[in-house]
Amino acid sequence: MSAEAMSADQGPLTLHASPAVAGAVWHSLVWLVLANAIGVMIAILLLFPGLNPWLGEWTYGRWMMVHMNIALYGWCSLPMLGLLFKVYGAERGTMSVWCRPVLWLWSGALVAGSISWLSGQSSGKLFLDWSGYARVLFPLAMGALWVVLTLAFIRNPQQDPESRRTARMAKILGLLVLAAVPLAIYLASSPDIYPAVNPDTGGPTGASQLESSLSIVLILLVLPFGITRRKQGPAKAVAFSWILFLAEAALCALMSRADISHHRPTQFLSLASLLVWIPLIPSYYAAFQWHAATRRWRIAMFWWWGGLVVSGWVLFLPGVLDRIKFTDVLVGHSLTAVAGFLTALLIFVMIQLIGEDDAWIFNRTWSFHAWNLGVLAYVVIITIAGWIEGANPAFTIVPGPARDILYFLRLLTGVAMLLGSLEWLIAASALPALTQLEKVELLGVNAA
Repeated sequence: MSAEAMSADQGPLTLHASPAVAGAVWHSLVWLVLANAIGVMIAILLLFPGLNPWLGEWTYGRWMMVHMNIALYGWCSLPMLGLLFKVYGAERGTMSVWCRPVLWLWSGALVAGSISWLSGQSSGKLFLDWSGYARVLFPLAMGALWVVLTLAFIRNPQQDPESRRTARMAKILGLLVLAAVPLAIYLASSPDIYPAVNPDTGGPTGASQLESSLSIVLILLVLPFGITRRKQGPAKAVAFSWILFLAEAALCALMSRADISHHRPTQFLSLASLLVWIPLIPSYYAAFQWHAATRRWRIAMFWWWGGLVVSGWVLFLPGVLDRIKFTDVLVGHSLTAVAGFLTALLIFVMIQLIGEDDAWIFNRTWSFHAWNLGVLAYVVIITIAGWIEGANPAFTIVPGPARDILYFLRLLTGVAMLLGSLEWLIAASALPALTQLEKVELLGVNAA
């Protein structure tokens, strides 16, 4: 049996995860568990600030940087390495042996970054905190990834079985974009390029919010083409989605961004155009072939997507944004985006990559509900705290019964999320080894 079998209505069904993809999954989950564990510790420090002196110089502020950065560059980024390995054919053939060193180099750069952040080294820029030796190591890891992908693309011309010129050109374009990322990260991390706080901005505008949201929509529209195939027959939702995306991109380009009040109807009404994507994204994804095992996380992704779009628009409305700006409400919105929508999307993608036989890693009922209900409860709790904070800024600074109860409940949700992610990591550590025949096919060696 070949390493991939074809299903009439679900597309290519991988039997087992390749070592490269399985490694990306494992590294991703390691950083997710570490980020969650640090998050739980931070929640404890907020409840009991007297514990901070026990940590020496490694107090709340420094751990917060580590928590956010390893969540972004570890959990949120490493699954995409597995996707790139598959798209560019690096997971098979002679280049497959180099995927594991790239993963360890990436994680090693995150370890170095964590040490530098805990030591007080930082560029002062949110999510661009790379400085000193870490600022060099992380772009080097990204560069190593690019080299492996490029060599795999050159050495595996059979990766496009239909010999589609468009697909090859898209991959070449992807390599050109990826080539610029390491240098961009290195330069953007420098305090000399632009200030950490832009004195010329008037805050968020409908145009800037629409622009950032459309970038997410673009990723959602492109993603299926890298991991599956279209279903047979016409797909009106696909064509309509791309036409609408171009129309909204044009709208965004025509809007002003500088010092524009969110009280202007053109700002919050234009942002409302994103609401159409709530039903459209599920319709778009229904036009593609997916593993049956992705269904649970696909549905979760669609629900979180809807909640993210609706809450993002409501929070931008006049009177609402005026109260919740710089409060814990925005923390809840960020968690909806990362722990809710993005995590569901990443797990959905990883299940598609690792295949039906290994999907059990993420499809455990207890951890699925522990994670999603934990995130939902966290968002509700922190939104309540933030709304109170908007009227009384001292609420989150001065300990009190109401504040402590909400923060204790938030701690419990963090523990639930930590335990759920820990179950996934333990399961991923037991990924079955490929059979000898599958290894032969994966490496492209003639079994005869």
